[in-house]
Amino acid sequence: MGTTKVNFRLPNDLIEKADVAAEATHKTRTDIVRDTLQQYLQEVEDDERFKEAVVELYLESEIGFETLKQFIGRQDAESVRASKNVLEQGHDLADELAKL
Repeated sequence: MGTTKVNFRLPNDLIEKADVAAEATHKTRTDIVRDTLQQYLQEVEDDERFKEAVVELYLESEIGFETLKQFIGRQDAESVRASKNVLEQGHDLADELAKL
């Protein structure tokens, strides 16, 4: 798994707490932030409203299929992709009928 360097701003008090936690647990600040983000994502991924929002992002073409699959699983993602294809075919058909 590759890594990407990211830059973002956090409040000073939060950084100080992360640094203390890192020192106390013999980890790096990056370890603390990564572990916390992973924990948050695991929690939010179990929320049905979150899954619905991710599906909506896919249907609106704001995220790709591979990203969708990461959040809702392969089987559900395949079902959503199939539904999206049917919807798009319906829109295309409606457009063609409107031209008649």
